[in-house]
Amino acid sequence: VQLQASGGGLVQAGDSLRLSCAASGRTFSSYAMGWFRQAPGKERQFVSGIRISGISTYYGDSVKGRFTISRDNAKNTVYLQMNSLKPEDTAVYYCAAVLGRPSDNWSVGGMDYWGKGTLVTVSS
Repeated sequence: VQLQASGGGLVQAGDSLRLSCAASGRTFSSYAMGWFRQAPGKERQFVSGIRISGISTYYGDSVKGRFTISRDNAKNTVYLQMNSLKPEDTAVYYCAAVLGRPSDNWSVGGMDYWGKGTLVTVSS
């Protein structure tokens, strides 16, 4: 599956952004989807994940209560609604897919496919 993330940009602290990740192929509904981010000089980290059904969602501690993940299997797209953005949210955001069930901790190494990323910059 090929993934293309979009929606990044430059915003001010407190603003909102919605990222989208469009997937190619007809088996999108077979993949759990995740969002990860990587800030300069830091390791890539888990942000949010959603199971195949779209019912079960997961969030990193730093984004809980501010970010919301969702998916539309009919459109082969996963979204990340980001509210109350902070300067520390500045990073390249990547979407990723894993066939079936994700690893328990949504590890970077456990994902099967990655998109190219979209840059989010939050100014103070």
